[in-house]
Amino acid sequence: MISKVTKELTVNFGERTVITGDNAKGKSTIPQAITWLLYGTDALGSKLDPTPITYEADQTMVSLLLNVDGKDLLLGRELVKGKARYYINEVPSKATEFNEVLTEMFDKDLFLSLFNPNYFFTLNWTKQRKMILQYVSAPANKQVFKELPEAQGNKLSELVKKHSMKNLKEIHRENKNKLNKQYIAAQSRTKTLKEQLENNAPTVPLESLNAEDSILKKEIQELESVIDSAAEKNSEFNSLQSQILALNDQIEMSKERWPKLRDEKIEDTCRTCKRPLDEESIQAVEDDKSKRVDEYKAQHNEIVNKRNTLKEKLKGLEYVDVSEQRTKVRELEAKRSPLQQEMSKHKQLEGLQEQVSEAENNEKHTLLSLNESIFVLDSIKDFEAKEAELQAEKVKGLFENLSIKLFKELKTSDEPQPDFEIEMDGKGYKKLSLSEGIRAGLELRNVLSEQSEVIAPVFVDNAESITKFKEPNGQQIISRVVAGKELEVKVDEQD
Repeated sequence: MISKVTKELTVNFGERTVITGDNAKGKSTIPQAITWLLYGTDALGSKLDPTPITYEADQTMVSLLLNVDGKDLLLGRELVKGKARYYINEVPSKATEFNEVLTEMFDKDLFLSLFNPNYFFTLNWTKQRKMILQYVSAPANKQVFKELPEAQGNKLSELVKKHSMKNLKEIHRENKNKLNKQYIAAQSRTKTLKEQLENNAPTVPLESLNAEDSILKKEIQELESVIDSAAEKNSEFNSLQSQILALNDQIEMSKERWPKLRDEKIEDTCRTCKRPLDEESIQAVEDDKSKRVDEYKAQHNEIVNKRNTLKEKLKGLEYVDVSEQRTKVRELEAKRSPLQQEMSKHKQLEGLQEQVSEAENNEKHTLLSLNESIFVLDSIKDFEAKEAELQAEKVKGLFENLSIKLFKELKTSDEPQPDFEIEMDGKGYKKLSLSEGIRAGLELRNVLSEQSEVIAPVFVDNAESITKFKEPNGQQIISRVVAGKELEVKVDEQD
């Protein structure tokens, strides 16, 4: 292994390897060589150029012998003129093959967090949160239900039989928005119908209206009976009059035809050839005229006789005048009109009362449904808060000296907002001293190792600043600054 300050260095790591030396003597090169070999980065995950700075070198080569699940694995990475080369058990390999071997062994972020306790704190809080929670299962629904008020727990436990908690929230959130609008509309309709009911309420009792209307109706029926009876008689009278008038017209038309027939002359010559007619022909013409005269008189007399017969019959009839009765009926109907309007209000009142009752029921049911969705949403909110609380307690149980904040405390929020912050003795990680930060990093690193069941070497930098700490699992690489001392790597069982 080549160092930036030493041309060649071989380290045989033990269970506890102590690196000492003054600043700038190459202590950091050893852990950085490991992370560069694996990922091309320094111990904090930043891209690293391993080219020596104190001397010129054609190549930089790092080899690392690992024991993975009882099997040795020799990995190598070489940088020649800026181009990387990879080796697996001394066999040149492609970058993809090399990376596949690493991926099969462990996740990059997990390894770097186990190797360098400071690495975890360089990650974004969302990734930090995900890494911790992947080893801590959320509390079961039944467990959370038991912690809620009985009504909420029973309600949610019944609803989750058909829908997930996420779907329940979406369903009832949509219902709440929809029912809010429906409830406002239902209230408005109920108010409008009640106003109509009040404005159209009849002022006279229905019994009084029926009694008065019954009297008027009876009078009208009596008058209409007289009118109907007169109508039958007057119908015959009018019919005879009409027939007589029609016959008079026929008689007048007949009279107009008589002078022409009466004064018709008997010609003694042929109207066509103008030749004189003989006596027989003249007699035939006279007989024809006489026949037509007889026919005319017979028809004329028949019409006159028919008319005279109808006149005689008409004399026996009397026209009944019911104009006074008709006027009285109109007057009585005029009196009935306001009564019927008031009676109509009573009928409308029944319909309006039914509509008001229906609107009130609709308003009531809409409010019940709205309150149901509000209750479910509030229950889900309390469920999520309690679930977050229980999960935080489970996470807290993993640590001895650290506490983890998983959610923001926002009173105005409808649901817990994810967050992640590590604290020690009530102080956030960024406010910890160097020694406190090392202890916090080691404790968190050990939790990740235990939960992931991955045991990896750990590099403890600036160990001189911490007098005592809990021994981490796995191989330990301890780095201490010793003023005036050259780089020394020692396998040591004692601190």
